[in-house]
Amino acid sequence: MDLLAEEALITRRARSGDQAAFADLVNRYTGAVYNQAYRMLGNAQEAEDAVQEVFLRAYRRLDTYDSSRRFVTWLLTIGSNYCIDRLRRRRMNWLTLDDVAFWLTSSEAGPERQALDAEQHDHVQQALQTLPEGYRSVTFLRYWHDLSYLEIAEMLNLTEATVKTRLHRARKMLRDRLCEDGEEQWKTEILT
Repeated sequence: MDLLAEEALITRRARSGDQAAFADLVNRYTGAVYNQAYRMLGNAQEAEDAVQEVFLRAYRRLDTYDSSRRFVTWLLTIGSNYCIDRLRRRRMNWLTLDDVAFWLTSSEAGPERQALDAEQHDHVQQALQTLPEGYRSVTFLRYWHDLSYLEIAEMLNLTEATVKTRLHRARKMLRDRLCEDGEEQWKTEILT
């Protein structure tokens, strides 16, 4: 029996109320769901909570599972959506300059430099919040979590080309937005 047929059989049993069948699915895919949640959320405790929530949602929605697809793909889609919702709730603490590799930081640590960095941080935060959700998601996953284009594409159910296009456009939108706000020096330093 191939994997797809085996998963279809187990999910059919789980739909009919067989708790051991659902426990089998949980045992098989807990690692994959945890890894995804940890990579997206960046926190072990939140990732553990996410695993529980994802399996709870999957259990409640078993009737919507399409057995012609891999169960793990369906499960990771639920996980991705849940993590993105969690990240949206963190909106105000979204990104810092220290967390993002593509922003330049100065080696000067004096009070004047710190004040300038704080001001730039605020501009970046505001600019990020103006991005449409689809652009914010790929930017966040690429530059904060350092996920590959392929990983982002799989998580968000997009093509790699779409991910690359959105990242390119997001960088341009951020650069334009920051330059509109009087951060002219960023045009050459950031997001090129």
